[in-house]
Amino acid sequence: MTAATQWRLEIPEPQKADQTELHPQLNRAHVRFIGLGKTYNGQQGPVAALHGIDLAIQRGEVFGIIGRSGAGKSSLIRTINRLEQPSTGRVLIDQVDIGHFNEDQLVTLRRRIGMIFQHFNLMSAKTVWQNVELPLKVAGVPKEKREQKVRELLELVGLQGKHKAYPAQLSGGQKQRVGIARALVHDPAILLCDEATSALDPETTQSILGLLREINQRLGLTIVLITHEMAVIRDICDRVVVLEHGRIVEQGPVWEVFGNPQHEVSKTLLAPLQHALPEELQSRLQAQPQSSDAAVVLRLQFTGSATDEPDLAALFAALGGRVRLLQGGVERIQGHALGQLLLAVAGSSHSAEELHQRAAQWAQQVEVLGYVV
Repeated sequence: MTAATQWRLEIPEPQKADQTELHPQLNRAHVRFIGLGKTYNGQQGPVAALHGIDLAIQRGEVFGIIGRSGAGKSSLIRTINRLEQPSTGRVLIDQVDIGHFNEDQLVTLRRRIGMIFQHFNLMSAKTVWQNVELPLKVAGVPKEKREQKVRELLELVGLQGKHKAYPAQLSGGQKQRVGIARALVHDPAILLCDEATSALDPETTQSILGLLREINQRLGLTIVLITHEMAVIRDICDRVVVLEHGRIVEQGPVWEVFGNPQHEVSKTLLAPLQHALPEELQSRLQAQPQSSDAAVVLRLQFTGSATDEPDLAALFAALGGRVRLLQGGVERIQGHALGQLLLAVAGSSHSAEELHQRAAQWAQQVEVLGYVV
């Protein structure tokens, strides 16, 4: 399958956004939100879902949106294809303000923005082939071109042997692959993923993430995904934004946000990926040494600002004495070393303060947790 042709919105010049107000480096943004707000009419009055969102998503990147339930993730992503109409502010695609599009322009826009969902949204009475083909039929694409496109897409998502199967005969991962194929039928430039892996088991999630990354690289798509699964963000995204109560509280490259989260919400969301202090060790930890053979417990954080993995041999030698690795590990995200090591240092000639200083030569954050026998 050949790479998708880069698509740009083309509308009459008067509807173009005023370029003078856009910061130069943002002019190349594929999707941009400017002062975006969304308010719903609730039973007890207006409910604000989004407040003053200013955000730029670059062409060809995989961009993640995370936050707790009710943070405004779905409201934000659905303004990109105008399934949600903003109450205030603007959404620009290729520097074009889509806020005043008429129905014909919206049809064109939505055909160029694919979307996949958590629960697949497949038609149970239609085969895999028919589910993928349906949007093309609705658009009036000739039969020969429809068949060629469906065949290419089923091959791309690895379902060429399942074209006659019905959704009930498919696994969850296979259903999502059908959903992905269907979202690509109009050669979109943007793919929106609304909790696309939340209904899948971990192994299937990894296969779907691999497929999305392949599509991103092969077709040059801009992918915007929302999820509550931090591992998904870590494994596939280039940049991430954290929402809380409809506001942006943190954003940046994935390695930076994961390695050194600044906001309490980010820290809470990332907590499941962190290694907490084992309860058994916590129960034995003392604020002061209780005997001459007490070991100093150090927590070393690697936030990614250094691209090289820590030299453990040199680290252990600098600490002196007997060094034990109690827990932890270091992984690479976007070429940066991130992780945590929990060490117990016994029999060293250095004080706890000196051990802290020596460890800080290798780790970006060091904490003396206490002492254990």
